[in-house]
Amino acid sequence: MSAEHSLAAGVVDVEARPPSTDRRVVVAYVLAAALLALAPLALPVFAMTLLTEALILGLLAMSLDLMVGYTRLISFGHAAAYGIGAYTAGDILLHTSLPVPFAVLAAAVVAGVIAIGVAWVCTLARGVSFSMLTLAFAQLLYAIAFKWTAVTGASDGLAGIPRTGGPFGLTLFETKDGFYYLVLACLVGAFAFCWSLVRSPFGAVLRGIRENEAKTLSLGYNTRRYKIAVVAISYALGGLAGALYAPFAGFANTDLLFWLFSGQVLIMVIVGGQGTLIGPILGAAFFLLVQHMLSQYTDSWALFFGAIFIAFVMFAPQGIWGLLTGLRRRG
Repeated sequence: MSAEHSLAAGVVDVEARPPSTDRRVVVAYVLAAALLALAPLALPVFAMTLLTEALILGLLAMSLDLMVGYTRLISFGHAAAYGIGAYTAGDILLHTSLPVPFAVLAAAVVAGVIAIGVAWVCTLARGVSFSMLTLAFAQLLYAIAFKWTAVTGASDGLAGIPRTGGPFGLTLFETKDGFYYLVLACLVGAFAFCWSLVRSPFGAVLRGIRENEAKTLSLGYNTRRYKIAVVAISYALGGLAGALYAPFAGFANTDLLFWLFSGQVLIMVIVGGQGTLIGPILGAAFFLLVQHMLSQYTDSWALFFGAIFIAFVMFAPQGIWGLLTGLRRRG
């Protein structure tokens, strides 16, 4: 019997086969990607700016979903990955001539490498203690960013971060539409990677940890190694999102590391639908859209969004994606 079959036989609700996917859902994903690729041809400049930011936040929320939705590792400090990526990419682009695609990838690698050490410490604990350690690490980075003026610009942050052209004189990424396509490519690539990951034997072990870690451990799996690996992957993808944000906004500051932002990302995952990958992307877009609409009428937009969040938790815990799939089944 294979390792994955053994895990499936011994752990509650963990299947030997990857989760099945409706062919119509796959077609919907492809159509959505095609529509996003055509967006610059139809949307005005402001709408494209909002859409680009939504895709970046969607990538960040999806990265957190690997921990929250598939492994049940609740992180209160995922802003750390975003901030590491943003500051790393910002410093590279400000002080070198490295093209923006390479700077973004380098920043993602840095975030993933740092996450290995973070995960090694945090996974010594479980449950709420794990969550508190992730929060403590993020706040430690927040404090460092306030003091390390030479690297982070302290409270002023890094300003004027350029979108350095691509290799061989390619200037596409210097334009807003060109940079949008870079963001879209990163999101689609990351989604395809995560899609394959959660349907692999590695993903089966993650689901085993989520459902019954003690049973998974008794089957011979070193669950801590798997948790360290998924945290590193999650932080690398979160760092990729932060690395894209820095040249998109042209700046990086300490707000990107603050605990409040970590909470907002967690809300995006829950509202969108945890354990689905696509749900957190929708949750990020929903959060950004509601924030934009409410902030036009009141400075207390967070209060109203809090009420929306409570409504989701009470009446639609499966999130936006769960509601959509439920409607499709009833239809």
